[in-house]
Amino acid sequence: MDSPDHRRRRKRLLRQPSWIPGRIRLMGYCSLCFLSILWCATHLGFSSFHPVLRVPRLSLPSSSSSTAVESVEDFDSFVSPLKIENRVLLADSVLLLISGGGWSKNSGDKLECIYDVGIEKDVVSFDEYDGFRWAVRCPIENSSFVGLKWRGKGERLAEKQNRTNDSWSYLVYASVIDGDDVVVLAKGLNLRRDRESDPSYFTCHFEVENRETTGDSKLVASTKASMAAQEVLRCPLPETFISKLDQNHAPISVTIGITPHRGRKPIIMPSVAAIFDHKPMIINKKKYELCMCTMLWNQASSIREWISYHSWLGFQRWFIYDNNSDDGIESIVNELNQENYNITRHFWPWIKTQEAGFSHCALRARSECNWIGFMDVDEYFYFPYSSSTGYKYRPEGYASQNSLLSLVSNFSSTSVAEIRTSCYSFGPSGLTSKPEQGVTTGYTCRLQNPERHKSIIRPDTLDSSLINVVHHFHLKEGFKYFDLPRNAAVINHYKYQVWEVFRAKFYRRVATYVADWQENQNEGSRDRAPGLGTEAVEPADWTRRFCEVWDTGLRDFVVANFVDSSTGLLPWEKLKSS
Repeated sequence: MDSPDHRRRRKRLLRQPSWIPGRIRLMGYCSLCFLSILWCATHLGFSSFHPVLRVPRLSLPSSSSSTAVESVEDFDSFVSPLKIENRVLLADSVLLLISGGGWSKNSGDKLECIYDVGIEKDVVSFDEYDGFRWAVRCPIENSSFVGLKWRGKGERLAEKQNRTNDSWSYLVYASVIDGDDVVVLAKGLNLRRDRESDPSYFTCHFEVENRETTGDSKLVASTKASMAAQEVLRCPLPETFISKLDQNHAPISVTIGITPHRGRKPIIMPSVAAIFDHKPMIINKKKYELCMCTMLWNQASSIREWISYHSWLGFQRWFIYDNNSDDGIESIVNELNQENYNITRHFWPWIKTQEAGFSHCALRARSECNWIGFMDVDEYFYFPYSSSTGYKYRPEGYASQNSLLSLVSNFSSTSVAEIRTSCYSFGPSGLTSKPEQGVTTGYTCRLQNPERHKSIIRPDTLDSSLINVVHHFHLKEGFKYFDLPRNAAVINHYKYQVWEVFRAKFYRRVATYVADWQENQNEGSRDRAPGLGTEAVEPADWTRRFCEVWDTGLRDFVVANFVDSSTGLLPWEKLKSS
């Protein structure tokens, strides 16, 4: 409901000032003069005359006794008011998706979180969410309602829906077009890991405003799911809705129906998912040969080293799924882009969705990339010295710039669609504080045997299910994976760093099917720290743990190839020292 101040402001904008009749008469005289000149130009042969219509900027009358619109942004907010579209209760915050208004990234400072118990709080974060919504995160308080208001004012943002909170444990949270299908991501389906499920229990439901008619009419349709796996469903997009996308209509809301018993009406899941753009266009420009995708949280202090190093090896394009970071990582990404690194940061508020997020990223990258790697920011691809036994996959000797780019290109014309590389887990290496020169030169002691692997894949060869277990994907029939020999390449996984870094892992894990550290589950799993238990208490011998083999190979390689001979600094150190 409008506040009295809002109503008064709207009346002032809509009230007809006393000077308008006179202006109308003047405009009439001007119009007659303009038509006379135009007639002369067209009938008397003035071929050089070209009438031009100039539209003046909007100017609003103001006086000391009225409340004037303070800026164009305020006016935009009036003609297209912000509305709270959705509200989702996350584990550590409340996510509000808002639409409308002419907003920018700096606009979040103008909002405050408000609660029904009379509390006001600063927003936790404000980010662009998709093509028509912004995401605001508010702190969790002991309150049944959280909304938004303008800072220093009493005016609240309007509500498009009711005041209930959607639970993150049961929610359709994202959707993306894939050809004539829509791929839908949902939390709470409880489908089994690493395998397809029966899709006949699921339907996709679509709704869009019908702008071809007057009134509040909507077009609705549903289709049967053709695939269901983990947190991902695939459904055909109704033909009537394909035309709506082509006509630039309003966003199409998407949700999932679940029919647990045959013959009964489906149970419709709550949803914040929508599709709003055209089907992906064919890109004529040449694809990047090698890209990288990662999902992270609070890695601002590490990402410069990781991107600088892997760019040297040949990665050309970066997709970063930011999982609610609050350490200023966006500014670091902006700095790197100004240095000609090709990085896209995608705000991804959905916690414990790494597998589905990687599926989403693979679809986005398919039109841009021939190959894409999926790695964490504490994992580094390393080429040890290659003897004659490893010569088949890379040149003999030490790696040179773009070595990884050359390696994957050699597989592009084969049936190999996934290159798997073994991971060695490194420990604290006797350190008690973060190494100043970075992880690659600081941590030099590891476990003797590798743990798991990470993959670089060809996104156009993925199975339609998009199943992955973070470390690898399911491929289309006719394609295969290849295990890269360890004498050709390995991945240094700086998994067990100094305690101040490692304890952040107790906050949460990103993978869907991996238990959080605090949970008393699978304590013997390689996904956990052996012998650590469920509490973030530093063991007395932490600095000496996970140290079976001293391995300085990557440290020596980085010092030999990256140190500036004039300053003695590594590239990621220069910014800190300046």
